Amino acid sequence: MADGQQHLEFERPIVELEKKISDMKDFSVGGNIEFDSEIDSLQKKLKKLREEVYSGLSRWQRVQLSRHPKRPHTLDYIKLMTTDFIELHGDRSFADDRAMIGGFARIGDQPVMVVGQQKGRDTKQKLIRNFGMAHPEGYRKARRLFHMAEKFGVPIVIFIDTPGAYPGLGAEERGQAEAIAKNIQVMFQIKTPIVVVILGEGASGGALGIGIGDRVFILEYAWYSVISPEACAAILWRDAGKGPEAAEALKPTSDTLLELGVVDDIIAEPPSGAHTDPPEAARLVKEKLVTTLKELTARDTGELLKERLNKYRNMGVVRE
Repeated sequence: MADGQQHLEFERPIVELEKKISDMKDFSVGGNIEFDSEIDSLQKKLKKLREEVYSGLSRWQRVQLSRHPKRPHTLDYIKLMTTDFIELHGDRSFADDRAMIGGFARIGDQPVMVVGQQKGRDTKQKLIRNFGMAHPEGYRKARRLFHMAEKFGVPIVIFIDTPGAYPGLGAEERGQAEAIAKNIQVMFQIKTPIVVVILGEGASGGALGIGIGDRVFILEYAWYSVISPEACAAILWRDAGKGPEAAEALKPTSDTLLELGVVDDIIAEPPSGAHTDPPEAARLVKEKLVTTLKELTARDTGELLKERLNKYRNMGVVRE
């Protein structure tokens, strides 16, 4: 970010032009002076500027956009695109992890089980949600909800948005790796459709621990990778500041992931990113989910499980 403002450095020219247009509109109303032609000209310039900026983003800038302070998170999407949401708590073993949320809801007329990571918006919420980094009990809570969805015969919708699973000592002592590995195993066996949407960050096993699905979609400016660019740079070059170079090497952005077959489709965002129009972003996600859930719920369960397994078996290339 720049100057403590709620925008990114490459957004500065757009923000400045938006403010100029807003000031001109206010002055026009307050001073009874017509600036219609000037405002119209500036709005056309703004539209062109947005197209130029967002069509030429580097991979690192797209990673930054996925972390935008105003970007909608899981609870925002749940509020904007579902009804009758009932949050369920706890893993029935250790604790209720607030970084992982889930519960029953409706998307349109379709009952679903929604599960996802929640980052938090302000400092207090970020601490409560542990910045979206789940502990083992978070993944065990997710697994409990997967089994509940299977029991009641409702599809599962998963929202991924995490910088990774929590790497602290307590998490490791309580079996972080085992919890994630068990989730991956169970998700291949759950006898109900699973749709995954990567909303922002999709880092490492923290994302994969709830990332197995019949369909995996990614928002246009989200990313998904085995490691964050900064962590990769810290390992390779002992310098987290080389995150931009690592982002180019990792190629974690939606366009490359679709090309490689890691995701099934890209969900478009509003022209300047989901943070500029959360209701429209939620509408686009909901539209994709409604169509996909209708398709998957009509499928034979046995065939769905076979295709789910083969989908991941066929990823990557093996050379001998």
